[in-house]
Amino acid sequence: MQRFKNILFYVDGQDAPSASLSRAVKLAESNEARLTLVDVIEPVDTPSEIKSRFHVELSDLLKEQRGQALQQLCEPFQQEDHLIYTKVLVGLSFVEIIKYVDNGEFDLLIKQARPPAGISERIFGSHDLHLLRKCPCPVLIDRPGSSAHYQRILAAVDTKPTESGSSDTLVMDLATSLAEREQAGLDVIHAWDLQGESTFRSGRFRLPGMELENMLRHQAEIQQDKLADLLGNYGMKVDDDNVHLVKGESAEAINQLAEHQASDIIVMGTVGRVGIPGLFIGNTAEEVLQTTQSSVLAVKPQGFKSPVL
Repeated sequence: MQRFKNILFYVDGQDAPSASLSRAVKLAESNEARLTLVDVIEPVDTPSEIKSRFHVELSDLLKEQRGQALQQLCEPFQQEDHLIYTKVLVGLSFVEIIKYVDNGEFDLLIKQARPPAGISERIFGSHDLHLLRKCPCPVLIDRPGSSAHYQRILAAVDTKPTESGSSDTLVMDLATSLAEREQAGLDVIHAWDLQGESTFRSGRFRLPGMELENMLRHQAEIQQDKLADLLGNYGMKVDDDNVHLVKGESAEAINQLAEHQASDIIVMGTVGRVGIPGLFIGNTAEEVLQTTQSSVLAVKPQGFKSPVL
């Protein structure tokens, strides 16, 4: 299935080929999509004496130099019938990338994660998180050292439509097509809880045990029915071995399953709160992004508006 037409790979300063770049090339080839390699350099002030003597701007020189490096980087992958394009931008990296994605109508952004210095347990740096939160198209950020092929893919679905819409269909579309292309195993997880359960268990609003259990059972049935409706579109059932309907906190459940299944990548939605674009409802996606050791493919609901644009 041709899922993408216009793919952007953010080089982020790398000078050597990586598994992430190879994945971008293969994904572009299998989708017959256009592939562009982009990098961003910070603007540099040119001292007046250099400008007057040599009539050059340092930013222009650095931009030209980085452009040549991108050409060398993509050279091993160039094919006569499938050219790879390059572009160098100047400015604040995540802002320029998001603007370029929007202007170029890209439908997938790929980059390798850049871990924060001195924080070994995290794989995403601040600019990675900005892109995952705010970029309007799906964003695939590979963990460093990821293999060329994914073996296990985890799709995290919510089943609860919000004011911003639902990402579940796109999550499943991308996860199933990626699993098919990579010939990888696919797991689906939906974690749920009963809002106010802790209040109902103690204090002045405490409910009798049987009444609370009935409420929990009813909520579980609702969640199961919703998940079944979603999975039916993909030839899957709630009681399949690779489908996990879990009662508990979403981020913890997702990370525990990803670790247990050795998931190479988590496909999940990120949804902005009404009036606060770029933030996450319930902080589920935020917590997953801060703690996972898997790569992440993050998608937005249709109509998402980036706060950068």
